[in-house]
Amino acid sequence: MNLQAIRPGIEKDEAEHRREICAAGVWLYRRGFAVATDGNLSLRLDASRVLTSPTGLSKGMLNPEDLVITDLHGRQLEGRLSPSSELPMHLAVYRRRHDVRAICHAHPPVATGYAAAGIALDKALLAESILDLACIPVAPYATPGTDDLAEALDPLIEHYNAILLANHGVVTFGPDLLTAFFRMETTEHIARVNLVTELLGRQVLLTDRDVDRLLASRHRSRNVASDPCSRTRTADTPSADDTTRSRRDLEVLLAEALRTLNDDV
Repeated sequence: MNLQAIRPGIEKDEAEHRREICAAGVWLYRRGFAVATDGNLSLRLDASRVLTSPTGLSKGMLNPEDLVITDLHGRQLEGRLSPSSELPMHLAVYRRRHDVRAICHAHPPVATGYAAAGIALDKALLAESILDLACIPVAPYATPGTDDLAEALDPLIEHYNAILLANHGVVTFGPDLLTAFFRMETTEHIARVNLVTELLGRQVLLTDRDVDRLLASRHRSRNVASDPCSRTRTADTPSADDTTRSRRDLEVLLAEALRTLNDDV
């Protein structure tokens, strides 16, 4: 058995779920999505129990016995360590979305840069991103690890599977752990492509007709609700001063993103 593999689906025993959360933690850590002790992962074991990463440990160094089981109200049922401080955010998603079985929270650098700038990833640049995530909004800032963060997310949870957290990071969720992780990876990919087009000074966006056809296909195949995100389909034209300043800032961000990408490889 490949101990770093994650199988799709949720029909697994608890031991395999524990191993796969540890594997996902390694994936996050190696990609630079969760540095030091940042980030957290969880999955719903059944209707009343959640398996989550503990607080204060690197996601790249987790052992199966480090994980914690709580109920849907956050009461700890099993585990020698304390659950993630971000557990209230996870539980809010599970309570609102019965289709969600796994959640991934991390700080991928480029997507988190957009979150810190308060910029949604809502431009119609990539067909694949519209099919999978439609668009990725920004939730208002709230103190990490508090119920305020769950409240800030609340209006968005039902409509999206990936959300930028202002001045904080990204949260993604799905029907299994592999999907939740892939959505985190896709969010960072979309952010990188968006950043490169901004640095190049040109974005060729999909037309309204293209977007509507993609969304219709997405809704038919994935049975998702129509999202209320206002998708940008035409690029704004900044002033010359704004362009010069933004280009310098983007060059710094792009250099950092490319270093991270090269480290991953």
